[in-house]
Amino acid sequence: MTTTPTLPTDAPATGPARPGRRRAGSASGGGTFAEQRRKLLIPFVGPALLFYVVLFVVPIGGAIWISLHHWAGSGPMTWAGLGNYTRLFHDDLFIKSLGNTLKLLFFVGIAVFALSFALTLVLRDMVGRKVVRSVIFFPHLVNALVYGVLVGFLFNPDGLANSLLAHLGISSPPQWLAQDNLFPLIMVTMAWMTTGYFTTILMAGVDRIPISYYEDCALAGANALQRLRYVILPLTWDVFGVCAVLWTISSVKIFEIVWIFGGSSGNGIPPTKTWTSAVYTYATAFSGDSVPSYGAATASAILSLLLVTVLVVLLRRVMRREAVEF
Repeated sequence: MTTTPTLPTDAPATGPARPGRRRAGSASGGGTFAEQRRKLLIPFVGPALLFYVVLFVVPIGGAIWISLHHWAGSGPMTWAGLGNYTRLFHDDLFIKSLGNTLKLLFFVGIAVFALSFALTLVLRDMVGRKVVRSVIFFPHLVNALVYGVLVGFLFNPDGLANSLLAHLGISSPPQWLAQDNLFPLIMVTMAWMTTGYFTTILMAGVDRIPISYYEDCALAGANALQRLRYVILPLTWDVFGVCAVLWTISSVKIFEIVWIFGGSSGNGIPPTKTWTSAVYTYATAFSGDSVPSYGAATASAILSLLLVTVLVVLLRRVMRREAVEF
């Protein structure tokens, strides 16, 4: 394991260039190559940049503009300035929804990566690990609607869980689908859905580590935790960083699992105790109970985007390490 050496800067072969005298390399090689790159920049990058601006930058600019107005989706807009943002920070429901989003981000994220690293250590030396990897990845492919049906089958008052508890003599089983228990159930389901996905990515990073490193650990008498600390983590740190960024982005957008789990409460929308910032944004714009408030909804969406941006930048800075070659 060696760190990337810093190559010494090549000294000029013919001394400092004199005014009015051009080097042969810059005139025929590097200069021509740089000129070709400049000519190809617009044809190759231009279309992608155009799509990026049209599909991403322009909608964000429009959302920021709407968030500064009171608007019901039709009719004239009324300038509100930062009033929609101020209203959000005084709205207990938005604060609660943002808190639920952060719970999913940190608590579920910690559980997912702890389980993923544990499974990676167990599965690495396991016979048939490729088959097991495919099996544990499967929950990530299943639609959230299927989990909603499965949870209803298992945890309804007459479901499988309470039936098993009745056979064990428990006459007063927990109310699994009560509003107070619904969000913890969503957190457990999210951990179940995503653990296999991140385990698969981490195992792909672990598989590229040469076997000789593990042999050296075995000769040195290192246990599993020491292998994780001194070999696996340093050599897969970049993979772990990518997984952390992916989880941060996806956790702030969690919507459908909350809507499916809480949509059966009878009101057509989930209980407010389970709302995330994404659900708050949707319900504020399309609740159907009152006049839509697109200004407040887009302000919530902009704050979520800022949250993701800040967290990703912090993650990239905290997890930045010197590249390790092996």
